[in-house]
Amino acid sequence: MKYSIGLITGAVIVLLIISMSLLGFIWTPHNYNAIDYSIRLLPPDANHLLGTDNLGRDIFSRIMIGGRNSLFLAICTVVGAVIIGAFFGLLAGYIGGITGEIIMRLIDTISSFPGIVIALFIVAILDNSQFSIFIALLILFIPGFTRIIRTGALKYKSSEFVQAEKVLGAGFFRITFIHILPNLTPSLLSASVIGLSNAILAESAMSYLGMGIQPPHPSWGRMLFEAQGWFFNAPWYAITPGIFIMLTVLAFHLLGEGLRRLGKV
Repeated sequence: MKYSIGLITGAVIVLLIISMSLLGFIWTPHNYNAIDYSIRLLPPDANHLLGTDNLGRDIFSRIMIGGRNSLFLAICTVVGAVIIGAFFGLLAGYIGGITGEIIMRLIDTISSFPGIVIALFIVAILDNSQFSIFIALLILFIPGFTRIIRTGALKYKSSEFVQAEKVLGAGFFRITFIHILPNLTPSLLSASVIGLSNAILAESAMSYLGMGIQPPHPSWGRMLFEAQGWFFNAPWYAITPGIFIMLTVLAFHLLGEGLRRLGKV
């Protein structure tokens, strides 16, 4: 089995970023919220590997905690979207008829609105909490996974093994969840990994606009927003979260594309 360079590169970077973020649960070089004006805007050195911000907080420690927050939110979003999308996609693809039409028209309606409009609406109704961000992202990601599952269900509903199960008296849940859904695992896995990159990018964008994770909890997007006024005085402050956002999104995308191509071999 041949593994592409993109797949290996993406997997290594993803593993490193996840390891760094998980390490934040038990250890960080410094207290990520400790303010010390005497060391504000320090460049990277042996004590502060990525320097300090405008409040004297250690940037590397905040990157670790921010990555943990972003990854947790992205994983919850994708898992929720896969579960809900799988249910509605199987209904729309396997049962079809008026049920399928209603589901797909709802999906088309959601997709017709710009993501930022939906996010603003959800945050306005709820508040700027992680739960409201999760709901906003979940609504944005459900249509994509619903379409993927529906396409697979339409492909396999007339296959011989499904017809054989029908003859044996198998019902909707057995046919769809035991026989059809497992056959969609390769495409669903690659789509989920790419979905993680999109979810991290969306969360970072929302945090940058002030609709995402709120202080004192760090977020890469929020850090980028806070650093923009100090770009010329302390470029490491703004560049660091930007690089981590770019690397993480790129790594998950490479990993997802690699898995997708691997599934076609």
